[in-house]
Amino acid sequence: MDSKSLYAKAKTLMPGGVNSPLRACRYVNAEPVFIDRAKGARMWDVEGREYIDYVLSWGPMILGHQDPAVSEAAHRAVDKGSSYGAPCLGEIALAEKISQLIPSMEMMRMVSSGTEATMSALRLARGYTGRSKFVKFIGNYHGHADSFLAAAGSAAATVPGTPGVPEEIVRHTLLAHYNDLAAVRAHFEASGSEIACVIVEPAAGNMGLILPADGFLQGLRDLCTEYGALLIFDEVITGFRLAPGGAQERFGITPDLTTLGKIIGGGFPVGCYGGRREIMEHMAPVGGVFQAGTLSGNPVAMAAGLATLERLEQCDYAGLEARTQALARELAAIMESKGQAVSLNAIASAFTMYFSKGPVTNMIESGKCDSAAYASFWQQMLAQGIYLAPAGFECAFTSFAHTDEDFEKTLDAARKVRF
Repeated sequence: MDSKSLYAKAKTLMPGGVNSPLRACRYVNAEPVFIDRAKGARMWDVEGREYIDYVLSWGPMILGHQDPAVSEAAHRAVDKGSSYGAPCLGEIALAEKISQLIPSMEMMRMVSSGTEATMSALRLARGYTGRSKFVKFIGNYHGHADSFLAAAGSAAATVPGTPGVPEEIVRHTLLAHYNDLAAVRAHFEASGSEIACVIVEPAAGNMGLILPADGFLQGLRDLCTEYGALLIFDEVITGFRLAPGGAQERFGITPDLTTLGKIIGGGFPVGCYGGRREIMEHMAPVGGVFQAGTLSGNPVAMAAGLATLERLEQCDYAGLEARTQALARELAAIMESKGQAVSLNAIASAFTMYFSKGPVTNMIESGKCDSAAYASFWQQMLAQGIYLAPAGFECAFTSFAHTDEDFEKTLDAARKVRF
């Protein structure tokens, strides 16, 4: 079957025909491509068409698809059983490796998704401090738990309001624009004794890639320390991508709690939250803050995750960054040569090429991008075998599997785009 007929069938079985909203490709006025398989930096759809992948399962496939060491580890694990619902050796080994690479995570709890990690970290922060309110940033996406769906980014940015979320839940959510430290200070001055935490994407990745302004993260650290609140870094995207130790290594800021996503499972469904021992010991069964999950510490995900992190320790992050930044700059130059306004944000192996004028430092500026131009760009690139995020406010990711040939083919495709 082809993608069109599969999508028609899917729409009779799933809302919008998808299991995650952006996959419907409505932002780019298209229908989704159904993927059959992937390997390295490439994917193939059900009709056999080949694509160079810059979505990489929304970031976690930093080694590329089917990395041999990761696949072998997963196969060995699944041959011993796919799920135990009981402790296993793999969760200890993976936790040790994460703590080694991110020292602020003295203790941690494995979960099954980034959403589960962030909602659990928020509950822990509230339980530890005895406070209810928290600060989040407009356009930052921390998963789809009710408390976070106030002015969220990613696919939630395309949904007006938050239907199904009671007003009394989001009233505890205090909003500020990303990079607006003064607004955060105002929240603390007004409600400091009620604020449990500040949660932030240290480099925002769900309203496109937006980098923290100089002093912004340090300012958050100082405010949280001053008022006795916890600082939570949501590193579901940035963890092990911006540096082996994540954004906190890259920017030199130590949070109280950190959340991680599927990159620690080699793309398998997994997440994690962790931080200082004194905070984490408030979790049951040691403390009174409850969280549980049958698939937490799943042996297959743990094995794949450990293999991923061990491989990443040997990888040339600086080399990939240099190649990625060169690709991003050349793509932007090509678009500008065609008369298309472009604002480029890039760091490590991630970038966003906004189709807009001027710098993009928050959600308001991200929302000004030319969605029609991006839709045309996306459609033309896809037709030439370049698979990009189906929304102009998402990141493009590269992997250690991408070759110079892949990058050159991508640039050649961009040169053929017409507006």
